[in-house]
Amino acid sequence: MDIPVFILAGLLVHCVFLVSIFDIYFSSPLVHGMTPQQTPLPPPAKRLVLFVADGLRADSLYELNSNGTPRAPYLRSILENNGSWGISHTRVPTESRPGHVALIAGFYEDVSAVAKGWKENPVEFDSVFNESKYTWSWGSPDILPMFAKGATGDHVYTFCYAAESEDFGAEDAAKLDIWVFDHVKSFFNSSRSNQTLFSALNEEKVVLFLHLLGIDTNGHAHRPNSREYQENIKQVDEGVKEIASLIDDFYGNDGKTAFILTSDHGMTDWGSHGAGHPSETLTPLIVWGAGVNYPQQVTSQFFEDNFLKEWKLENLKRIDVNQADVAPLMASLIGVPFPLNSVGTLPLEYLNSSAHFKAESMFTNAVQILEQFKVKMSQKKKTTLSFLFTPFKPLSDFEQINLLKKIRLYIQQQKYDEAVALCKTLINLALEGLSYYHKYDRLFLGLSIAVGFVGWTTYVILVIIKAHTNLTKTVPTNEKKSTVLFYSFASAGMIIAFFLLIQTCPWTYYVYCLLPVPVWYAVLREIPVIQDLATNVLSLHMGQSIGFLLVCILGIEILVFSFFYRSALTIGLLVFAGWPVITQLWIQAKMFSVALSTYVVSSTHNSLKNKQGLPVMNQIISWMTLVSSPVLLLLSPTFLFQRLFSILLSLMSTYLLFSTGYEALFPLALFGLMFAWINMEQEALQHYGLSLKPKLAVFNFTCAVDITQFRQLHLDDVRRSFFFVFFIVTAFFGTGNIASINSFDPASVYCFLTVFSPFMMGGLLLLKVAIPFVLVSCAFEAVQVTTQLSSKSLFLIVLVISDIMALHFFFLVQDYGSWLDIGTSISHYVLVMSLTIFMMVMNGLAQLLTTQRLGHPRRTKHHST
Repeated sequence: MDIPVFILAGLLVHCVFLVSIFDIYFSSPLVHGMTPQQTPLPPPAKRLVLFVADGLRADSLYELNSNGTPRAPYLRSILENNGSWGISHTRVPTESRPGHVALIAGFYEDVSAVAKGWKENPVEFDSVFNESKYTWSWGSPDILPMFAKGATGDHVYTFCYAAESEDFGAEDAAKLDIWVFDHVKSFFNSSRSNQTLFSALNEEKVVLFLHLLGIDTNGHAHRPNSREYQENIKQVDEGVKEIASLIDDFYGNDGKTAFILTSDHGMTDWGSHGAGHPSETLTPLIVWGAGVNYPQQVTSQFFEDNFLKEWKLENLKRIDVNQADVAPLMASLIGVPFPLNSVGTLPLEYLNSSAHFKAESMFTNAVQILEQFKVKMSQKKKTTLSFLFTPFKPLSDFEQINLLKKIRLYIQQQKYDEAVALCKTLINLALEGLSYYHKYDRLFLGLSIAVGFVGWTTYVILVIIKAHTNLTKTVPTNEKKSTVLFYSFASAGMIIAFFLLIQTCPWTYYVYCLLPVPVWYAVLREIPVIQDLATNVLSLHMGQSIGFLLVCILGIEILVFSFFYRSALTIGLLVFAGWPVITQLWIQAKMFSVALSTYVVSSTHNSLKNKQGLPVMNQIISWMTLVSSPVLLLLSPTFLFQRLFSILLSLMSTYLLFSTGYEALFPLALFGLMFAWINMEQEALQHYGLSLKPKLAVFNFTCAVDITQFRQLHLDDVRRSFFFVFFIVTAFFGTGNIASINSFDPASVYCFLTVFSPFMMGGLLLLKVAIPFVLVSCAFEAVQVTTQLSSKSLFLIVLVISDIMALHFFFLVQDYGSWLDIGTSISHYVLVMSLTIFMMVMNGLAQLLTTQRLGHPRRTKHHST
């Protein structure tokens, strides 16, 4: 296979492997076509006020100040005297969009939904807002529009401040919440002179939504333990008190208003969110007003987190819920249909209503989830051959009818507790059934991908052996056998395609199921190579072969293990450190750009600390450094050490601008390690009896390399490739857990911008992450050319190692257990698959950075084919 065709095929295959887990494990759970379900009894409240304090941690709200006073006096008095309280448990990813969708629509978006962004997204699901008579909302332009766009009719209204207001670096972000409170006050005042608005506000089934972003913004900018974050909580508390009083006065204290305060997610101590740490998943929930239970005194209660004693709330009943449970609670309080896609269970302990109302509400909840189950089952039945379809037996048609009849009979007989218990059983069965049909195709899709994975890895190994070793000999192609093989695989592909067609499967299924066909066809075409290899391997010393295999397996397992325990990288580094100590090489150079970057970081930090915002001059210098660094390094000579040192200085000046502390030293340490690696690999050449290469100090990247000087692969080259993968993994985890972007401090980008822009900030963070990769890739390029190897031969070994790791993580992907485990399993697989594709790009970039020089003619560096 030609090199360009091979690279293209490799990219396509790995893209398929990468995308497959989202179809197999994390496709959207949404179904459509359900009948709306509504409780037939009159609701306790006419209107609902929802306060979402974005980024508010449960402990930050409930814990007392050092002097024993509450941080939020009004809300503390509510949970002690007027309402019910607890913890709302969020799910990964702990981001604003999925958090609000869970609260307001009652279901958990699939992980890939985060990639759709925050702004201007069409509402592809039902919500409490959509089911309400009217909804008015105030707050961030990142959140409100997605619940207004796509809502049926014209009854969801939004009032947003400008996106530029979300500035992490300017004055206190509590102004965002003050804006919301002020505009709500103005709204009610203006309604007294607007009869249309006044009438609408006095309707039933009305929702008022106040999205309060200040706490989240202050948490990002100053950390949750800062004075700004805690002062913002106090300001929110005062604002909630004013709004609650204003609304009660407006409606003449009619006792028909229900209030809910909660959060979409929490925040880590370093000011980020997105993963599954308790500081991110534990959010407060306080409910009071119409239809809500008063505080319940208890003598003892137990929760694993042991927060109650710390919060001095051990004698007040704590009612924990899943975040999606808030949506059915809101729907029940104001009597609107439960959101069609909701998977939440109504938390009855929050309701202060009759046993009849509770039973009817739970029955509505159960039927609403059962409707989703029936639609999901019907869809799967239509796309599966009847003799292959296996229904979810615990909830057969007979069992559904039987449970519904029993519940209705219990309600008629006023056996409300029994009816509620049976409703919960039905809900649990329906949710299990939804999960069953959602995962229905997982086994055969997973097997297809695994077979494709093994086939591709086998093919790459055969290419390496055939083209870059002396273990096989060229055998003439048997045209007859080749033709039979082709038609056999073509027939198999047609049978698979026909099987998928009659089941009306999605087009992606064709890709996953047909991919193994051409891959294994390519493998079996190399049967003579496999036979030669088997013969040669048997003739080798068996102990040497087994030992080499065990070392390879151990090395790859260390790399896999390092994703779970970073300390495993220490083993590899200690082994590397055991090599003979080499002479250190010093190159003198001015470090003006590095010094300037250091000053900019320090100046920016001081300015933000003093709440003076991001200095414009610092911002200009930062962006100019970012743009000019790759250009300046191309002006340096292409002698090995001079060019590598120029790459370090240029990239380090940029990296400094992204740094917030001692992490700035990481590229320097990595650079020293790479120099040691290059020197040691050069010394190892004498074992092969090769002609002496020029000294490294005078080696020129642009020197034409005679293709006849390239040698065949040796077992030590596996080690070189392994070292490259090992150092790439070390770069992954050198300054943060890249498996979770939330481990990176948002302050990393403050030299470039402070106004909230998720995609720009994310892009800059990815650039920061890429810099250590570039250093490792350039060092690997130096190893390739100084050890007289073609880049293709070494890179193919790298491809095999990374693919074996990826297959390992493919089988570790899970969608059960804790949400931290689920998120980690996804990120590990995506990382390793992305790494394979990314290293292809890095290889090309490294060649560009090491061989090109501006203003000088380029002499091509040849590689074997």
